[in-house]
Amino acid sequence: MPRLRQVPKDEAHPTARTLYRMLFGERDPVTSPGTATGTPGDWWTVFAGVPDCFDHAVQGFGFYRSPNRKLDPQLRELAQTRAGYARGSRFVFSQHCKASRDVGLAEEKVQGIPAWSTATCYSPKERAVLAYTDCLVLEGGRVPDALFEVLRRDLDDTEILELTYIASLYEMHATMCRALRLEFDDVDDPITEVPAPEGASSDVMAAVDRVQE
Repeated sequence: MPRLRQVPKDEAHPTARTLYRMLFGERDPVTSPGTATGTPGDWWTVFAGVPDCFDHAVQGFGFYRSPNRKLDPQLRELAQTRAGYARGSRFVFSQHCKASRDVGLAEEKVQGIPAWSTATCYSPKERAVLAYTDCLVLEGGRVPDALFEVLRRDLDDTEILELTYIASLYEMHATMCRALRLEFDDVDDPITEVPAPEGASSDVMAAVDRVQE
């Protein structure tokens, strides 16, 4: 379950009610969850807890899908999908694998995103976009000049700014989904201590002590 309260249909503000209706029909998504893509849908019900935050996020979706965007949708989806994978959000990665196919990205390229650096299916432009996305997500925005110059060979200032904003936006969404345990990111952290058999720890340390002696 999400870590924050979900807003039921009868308490939702007007924009959320409209989106609820589009995604869930007449169901209350809190008591009867589930979207057409198989997600629980709790991103929407949790974000609705702060109406202007909900509206701002929805406007962000409209921004990247706007016909005013100059950035190629396939490059955009490569960046969004890689951002989800690199930040470890199963939800963002899974949803944008589907969105990548919707904009015509070849299946080989969708499947190659986790190990893009060793894949041979990407063009030089696509590889530059993926490398830039990794710098944004994994390096906190540290982008080598050499990489940026490669990016500039194929993308102009407008396209690079759109790419930077959208990839960074989806790193934020990936991070928030993990922190709040939304959608497919409602999972326990796999990095935990694995209990050893009773007495094993002291036996191991005793053996180490003997070796050091």
